[in-house]
Amino acid sequence: MQNRANFRHSFIPAHPAADVDEFDPMAKHRRLKQIELQLQDQAQRISPLVVSGIMRAMEFATFVATAATAHVLYVADYTVDLLAAYAALTIGAGLGLTIILKAAGLYTSEALLGGVRTLPKLSFALLVLFSAIFAFVFFSKIGDVYSRVWLGSWMLASFGTFWLSRLAIAMVVRRWNANGRLNRRAVIVGGGAAAEDLIAALEASADSSISIVGIFDDRGDDRSPSFVAGYPKLGTVAQLEEFARKAPIDLLIFTLPLKAEDRLLALAKKLWILPVDIRLSAHAQQLRYRPRAYSYIGNVPFLDVFDRPLADWDQFAKSVEDKLIAAITLIVAAPLMLLIAIAVKLESRGPVLFRQKRYGFNNELIEVFKFRSMYVEGCDAHAARLVTKDDPRVTRIGRIIRKTSLDELPQLFNVIRGELSLVGPRPHATQAKADNALYDDVVESYFARHRIKPGMTGWAQINGWRGETDTYEKIRRRVEYDLYYIENWSLFLDLYILLRTPFALMDTEQAY
Repeated sequence: MQNRANFRHSFIPAHPAADVDEFDPMAKHRRLKQIELQLQDQAQRISPLVVSGIMRAMEFATFVATAATAHVLYVADYTVDLLAAYAALTIGAGLGLTIILKAAGLYTSEALLGGVRTLPKLSFALLVLFSAIFAFVFFSKIGDVYSRVWLGSWMLASFGTFWLSRLAIAMVVRRWNANGRLNRRAVIVGGGAAAEDLIAALEASADSSISIVGIFDDRGDDRSPSFVAGYPKLGTVAQLEEFARKAPIDLLIFTLPLKAEDRLLALAKKLWILPVDIRLSAHAQQLRYRPRAYSYIGNVPFLDVFDRPLADWDQFAKSVEDKLIAAITLIVAAPLMLLIAIAVKLESRGPVLFRQKRYGFNNELIEVFKFRSMYVEGCDAHAARLVTKDDPRVTRIGRIIRKTSLDELPQLFNVIRGELSLVGPRPHATQAKADNALYDDVVESYFARHRIKPGMTGWAQINGWRGETDTYEKIRRRVEYDLYYIENWSLFLDLYILLRTPFALMDTEQAY
């Protein structure tokens, strides 16, 4: 994988004295901001697990397509029975191929990077597969069913096609790897000797697949120097929380010993609201658990503290679900949306759409679209004042579309743009209040609901916590249901919520 030393030197000075005064808080703040901006400028990370899965699907399709092409060129008989026999052998062999290549380790990041180096192993895997095909055809005495020219052409074409495709894929994956797109960006929490030992172990590991950005530690004495193994101490844990909100960090690694239980609990309580994996280093721990208790980065053991929700294939599947269903819904709802737009425009002056800043994924501010339901002079961009029953700011059309939630149909465009999901915690305005208190002042774990993208509908909404949140209890219950959804997410749960949403909208008692 990517050389972590090269990654380090692209972000920080090679020597502690270079361009940063460690005793100047403003200089340290500028360095932290610089690293934050550089991380933001980097291309979005690609999950190696997703790359591997897509490669398996592509190679299965390529293998089947090669067989089909050889069949079209060399086999003249197109009877149904014969086509079925060819299709059965081709698909079965394609599935066998992906199993053999997986067992041979040809879908790991190293194999995809390998290019020419992987061709001997790839060739051997193809040779084993076709030997099995030939043996099956011979010993089952069905050799007269399949064309020998077809089998030979299929084999030769497969070798050539897979060689070329693996070389092309290696070029693409190497570019991603050089840009750091395959490595998880990690921050170490806790400096000193423990951090130095851990860094040495990770850099000695053959495949740690992470890039260390820096170290955060509250200690300022000799136990936590400004640089550890060439990596800088970027700030305190309080600064880490803000940094991880703005920079694309994937992993937090605690280096504290298990005996520091109170400190570990305090850190976990503070940082679990971030959309990152949190791991506790077990590298230097004296107490050893059973092997299955550990997860590994390379060959370095860790204890899992928190997992990022919706990672790898889950994130990919939810994104496909969002884009596909949102596009279909937009097409179906287009006539209705046009009628609402005309009605809004005819009733009162002003724009058809109302744009409002709300909290999105990881506290990022996004602009959410709605049909305007209030008179222009009464619109509240920050939602500092909740809409109440018979609110004079709301138009007649506005009352109808708010009660039925039709005012939120334009948020389908936010879903298409990737800012919202169809299902998730509802996005709240920046100044939304419950009984004159900001939501995050009422609920300590409020920002944990931003570990995934917000949604147009959610688990809280179909369970009766839709509409006005004028009391502490209402917002606490909504957050409770949101966190349940995040911890128990599945595609089936999403589909269930989508199916239940129309029925939940019939309850308009709390919708103003």
